Amino acid sequence: MPFPFDIKATDGRARTGVLKTARGDIRTPAFMPVGTAATVKAMTVDQVKQTGADILLGNTYHLMLRPGPERMERLGGLHKFMHWDKPILTDSGGFQVMSLSGISKLTEEAVTFSSHIDGSKHVLTPERSIQIQADRLGSDIVMQLDECVAWPAEEKRARQGMELSARWAVRSKNAFGTRDTQALFGIQQGSTYENLRKESSERLQEIGFDGYALGGLAVGEGHEAMCEVLDFAPEFLPKDRPRYLMGVGKPIDLVEAVYRGVDMFDCVLPTRAGRHGQAWTWDGPVNIKNARFAEDESALDPMVPCPASQDYSRAYLHHLIRADEILGKILLSWHNIAFFQALTAAMRDAIEKGEFEQFRKDFRARHIKT
Repeated sequence: MPFPFDIKATDGRARTGVLKTARGDIRTPAFMPVGTAATVKAMTVDQVKQTGADILLGNTYHLMLRPGPERMERLGGLHKFMHWDKPILTDSGGFQVMSLSGISKLTEEAVTFSSHIDGSKHVLTPERSIQIQADRLGSDIVMQLDECVAWPAEEKRARQGMELSARWAVRSKNAFGTRDTQALFGIQQGSTYENLRKESSERLQEIGFDGYALGGLAVGEGHEAMCEVLDFAPEFLPKDRPRYLMGVGKPIDLVEAVYRGVDMFDCVLPTRAGRHGQAWTWDGPVNIKNARFAEDESALDPMVPCPASQDYSRAYLHHLIRADEILGKILLSWHNIAFFQALTAAMRDAIEKGEFEQFRKDFRARHIKT
């Protein structure tokens, strides 16, 4: 494995550690802000760094369409292009197989897309996905191409997607080869079926990957169903490799997943919610558009170490969002990314101290309303 993964402490199934990469250490549990089109929406890379983020996620599908992988390579790769010198993980484009199913066609060989931008045709094979991520974008952590099956799925359909993903995992691994400064993650599939998740994990481990992701969740099944899958799915994966839950999620999702042994996360939620006036705080979500904040002079959340969280009143943020000012979207996005980073830092600390169960209990009391 090119990137050593050192587990520093465990508390139950929760664990904290460090994934060492050529571009820097990733402290786990880790939340990866999503930089879909070579930018974390409404934020500069310096702001993202100030929140404590160790790694970003880039989107292969969107960067493949615009500005294009060959152009990205000519411009020096994704890190230079967006002025980010820390690690980057790129997704494979597999999620778009599901989310853009109306403009895509799936075969054993590849997925064929019609661009949502101009309608042009694009073919993405496992080999092409690896080439784009590893060679054109220069990603530090590369994801295999997989099929993310929509939920709900009958077991037969879930098996088809899992088996195709396993065959594509072999092709992805062969295309990736052996690299000293880049890692390749395989993706466990199987929807909500324990037997399929187990079989998927076994097939992936026979191939051998540097890390393993749990795919096919956060696709509409809901928090409780996701937790039920996480009760068993992470345990099928190697304990000495990082486990990445793709596309998750809300703060309570992160806490419950870490409790069940997950190490890495990504989600568009912090910036998407911020652009629409929602802020995540230690006391739960806040809709800053609400009239009760119109004259609230308190800070958004003084416990979050971020200028957007501490230096501006809720009344001012309320005004900015209601007036549709760009600064409101920037400040709430900045705060939300900072909160997610503060949350993962607090989880790392609680695990090291052997206090994660109490941390989880307290967090649930504030974030799950009965």
